[in-house]
Amino acid sequence: MILGAAKIAELLDRGREPASPDPLVITPTPDLAQLRASEAASVDLRLGTWFSSMKQARLSVTRTSQENTAARITRTYFIPFGQEFILHPMSFVLAATLEWIRLPLDLAAYVVGKSSWGRCGLIIATATGVHPGFYGCLTLELSNVGEIPIAVKPGYPIGQLFIHRVETGGSAVGHKSHFGGSRRPMFRPINLDPFADRLAGASRV
Repeated sequence: MILGAAKIAELLDRGREPASPDPLVITPTPDLAQLRASEAASVDLRLGTWFSSMKQARLSVTRTSQENTAARITRTYFIPFGQEFILHPMSFVLAATLEWIRLPLDLAAYVVGKSSWGRCGLIIATATGVHPGFYGCLTLELSNVGEIPIAVKPGYPIGQLFIHRVETGGSAVGHKSHFGGSRRPMFRPINLDPFADRLAGASRV
């Protein structure tokens, strides 16, 4: 069940109480009166100040399983408020949300782009799921699929966070995310899971 704006505002308000055991937190906190009045089913997220883009590398192929791949192929930028980042056609950049988010163990979420950006050719997320227990700034994958450059600025409303209940069927256990706690956009190595790794090993015998 997706939570409406009034319920989200109620949980955020309750989460500010010191005795709240497992709070929903979004910092900076949205204007709760405005959120309730919106009668929406999501919370707006804004663009933060950190960006990571691919840089030209003397590599014939990117091997995502290598621990040092991110340092070799990416460049990180800090864009102050009031300045802009230019996203050129067919280019790709990682960005972090301005909002720091903490989900309790009975809630999950997903983030989607705002339609006003989509109509300009800007796609903001390809990995949209946010698991229970996540905390940190969300990493967004910005792609310009249009034909002209797009200027984005820190603080721009960039996406919408939809929050829903999780049926655990037992005791709730938080998802162990590699990206938890991050305030900057992050790359992580991608490896075979143990079963596929055993199959790869068997094929080499």
